[in-house]
Amino acid sequence: MIGLFYPWGFLLQAMAILHFVRRRPDTFWLWIILMGGALGALVYIVVEVVPDAGLLRGAVQVFPRRKRIRELEAAIIDNPSIGNYEELGDLYLDDRQFAKARACYDKVIGRADAIDPRYRRGLSEMELGDFAAAAADLQVVTAQDPKYDYQRAAGLLAHALARLGRHDEAGALFAEVTETSTLSETQLNYATFLADTGRPADARAWVDRILRKKATMPDYIRRRERPWFRKAKALGKRL
Repeated sequence: MIGLFYPWGFLLQAMAILHFVRRRPDTFWLWIILMGGALGALVYIVVEVVPDAGLLRGAVQVFPRRKRIRELEAAIIDNPSIGNYEELGDLYLDDRQFAKARACYDKVIGRADAIDPRYRRGLSEMELGDFAAAAADLQVVTAQDPKYDYQRAAGLLAHALARLGRHDEAGALFAEVTETSTLSETQLNYATFLADTGRPADARAWVDRILRKKATMPDYIRRRERPWFRKAKALGKRL
């Protein structure tokens, strides 16, 4: 079958396998790519790669974002305004330069203690593993708005408290947030907390709850949630 597309068949298979490794869709697709040759790879690309195009916009935006970062890094020397620092911090955060993002938000919060820069500094601190600082920032955010960012702030605060060993506080907050939150991230962090604190049956129930959502989700949401499904499956195997 590859001969029908030669020499493009090998390229199609390589593209399909690369996408499969990065995105980790259902395992049966790997067999279709390998056993179906170029035709199988083409089917995979049409069904899985093309719909993923919307999720790749962030990758396409890397170069414009980094160009804007360079512009702001230069502009901030002469104009160290709050607006410039906040925009630069947001760009650093999107670019996963968490230490630099945190430093920018420090400048913003020192001059105008708004809720959004503090939340985003908390996100940076979580990624840097500074859970004490993250908890402090997220407590300020949730005190002003308990449902901030669709309750993600509260869910991350519970996760930070859990990582700090403050299990009673974390458990109470997780239980409260998961009463209404449907975020897979929060639910998975709660399942992990339950597993780590000796409640594997409860953890398994939350893992199953996360994975059951997959069957009823629209395709575009299922693709966005795929990393959480993968982590939930891994936790389920550990349990």
